[in-house]
Amino acid sequence: MRTRISLAFFVAAMLLKPGVSLADEGASPINVKCYGSLRVQGEYVRPDNQDALNDYWGVRDAYSRIGTKIDYSLNSVTFFAQLEIPLDTANFKIQGPYEQNSTASHNAGQLTDSLRVGKIGVRGGFGTLAYGQNWLPYYNAIAYPVDMFSSYYSGFGAFTPSRRSHTAVYYSPDFAGFSFAGGYSHEGGRLKANGTDYSNRYQLTASYSFGNTILSAGLDDSGGKFNTRLYGLSLQHTVPKLRAGSLYLGAKIERFDSGLRSGFGADGDMAMNLFAGYALGKNTFKLHLADVENYGDRILHLGLDHQLTPRLKLFAEYYNEQSTAAMTTRRGGAADTVWDANGGQVFLMGGRYDF
Repeated sequence: MRTRISLAFFVAAMLLKPGVSLADEGASPINVKCYGSLRVQGEYVRPDNQDALNDYWGVRDAYSRIGTKIDYSLNSVTFFAQLEIPLDTANFKIQGPYEQNSTASHNAGQLTDSLRVGKIGVRGGFGTLAYGQNWLPYYNAIAYPVDMFSSYYSGFGAFTPSRRSHTAVYYSPDFAGFSFAGGYSHEGGRLKANGTDYSNRYQLTASYSFGNTILSAGLDDSGGKFNTRLYGLSLQHTVPKLRAGSLYLGAKIERFDSGLRSGFGADGDMAMNLFAGYALGKNTFKLHLADVENYGDRILHLGLDHQLTPRLKLFAEYYNEQSTAAMTTRRGGAADTVWDANGGQVFLMGGRYDF
C-alpha cells in the first residue's frame, strides 16, 4: 500500500530550519543538513496524433524533492547517509512525477523504490563507497553531461536509468586526471526469460579530466532475456570566458548490444546527443539536439533559465520529439504514456525554489 503521508507536513518540516548543522550548535559532532527544491511548470502539450491523445494545458511537477544529509568524520574517514524524498506537487503526493505507478522496473508500493535517494556510505583517501537507492555511475558519467534542463522533460535523451535501489557503487580517487567507478544493482537489470525474475545490473565507467575537458566511457550490463549491454562515450568541455559569458558543451553517444531485433533496446540502436549552454549574467540559454532510436528519435529541446534570486530560478522551454518518449497524459507518469501519440511538442514555463 502506498504510504499516505501528508505532503504539507514534509514541506513544513524541512522549511522550519533548512541547512541546520548539529555540529555548529554544539550538540553533536554529527553534521546534519536539511535541504529541498520545489519545482513546478505550466505546460501546453500538443501530440502529433490527437486521435490517441488530445492536446491539453496542465501543471506538472519538475522533480521536486526534500532531503537530509548526515556526515560523521572520524580521523581521515567520513561516514555519511542521505535520504531524499520526491514531492509530486502537481498531484499532491509523495512520489516522483515520472515514477507514479508500478512499471517493469519500478514498484510504486515499495518504500525503497519510492525514494529518490536512500543510501549510506563511507569516503576517504581510498575513494567513495555507498549502498542503497543510488545514482548510477553510468548515468553520472555518460548521460548527465547532456541532462541539463530545468523541466520535467530533462533526461529523456538517454537509454539508461538514473537511479536504482539495492545498489552498491564505488568511485575512485583521482589519479593524475584518471578516475573510475563501478556499480552493482541487485535485480536491477532486465527481465529474465522466465518472465518473473530480473537480472542483476553491473556498471563500469572510466573518466579522464584535463583542463576544462572531461572524457568518459561506460558499460551498463543489464542482462535479461536478451543479454542486453549498453556502451557509451561522453564529452564535457567548458569555455569559462567567451565574450561576456561562459559556454558549456556536452556530447554523448550510446549503443545497444543485445539479442533483441526490434523495439527499445534492439541490437545496434544508438543515442547521439549534443548539448550547449551559454551563461550570461543571470540568464542561461540552452540547446539540445538528439537522435535516440526507438525512444523519441529526433529530439529538439530549447530553454532559457533566469536566476531571479539566489534561491529562485524561472525557466521557459520548448520540447519536440519525433516519436513518443517523454510526453504523457496530463499530470501522468511513465505508466500513463500513450505510445501511439507519435511524439509532438511542448511549450512550458515554470519556477524552481531551492532551500
